[in-house]
Amino acid sequence: MPSAVSSTQGAVAVLRFGRRAAMGSIAVLILVAGFWGSWGTAQYVMLTKGRERGTVEVSRCGARTCSGPFTPLSAGAAARGSVVIEKSVAVKRGQTYAVVVKPGTDDVVRSGPAGVLYSWLPLGGALLLASVVVAGGLRLTRVAWVLAGSGMALLTAAFVAL
Repeated sequence: MPSAVSSTQGAVAVLRFGRRAAMGSIAVLILVAGFWGSWGTAQYVMLTKGRERGTVEVSRCGARTCSGPFTPLSAGAAARGSVVIEKSVAVKRGQTYAVVVKPGTDDVVRSGPAGVLYSWLPLGGALLLASVVVAGGLRLTRVAWVLAGSGMALLTAAFVAL
């Protein structure tokens, strides 16, 4: 017949496993969401072979987007009277930026080192958020510090590059 002590230890072990599984799943979900959010833009910036590359001189800005003429730099790229770039603190009217055109649209994203770092900002935020879950829920402080350090390094590099 099982004793009360062994049943309590078994229950504690099951609860501990459940907590670790839940927190591990949440941390992985946060990181996957950060990667997915970044990849939507990063794929155009990092995989530029065969894409239209050029520059845009920002001439007009609205509430969410800016626009201006596109000057091609790559073979096969066509000049366009106006393309749209997402408005951010790094995009200013009158400035010229290196960009890549999203296929089939008149939307562009920044290219070069600044564009790569900017496109991975959602992953940097996800790394920071996941570090809190890993530290608090999984009690893995060293892993949490590595995640937080990686997220801060990515966010700081993007801030400096822009």
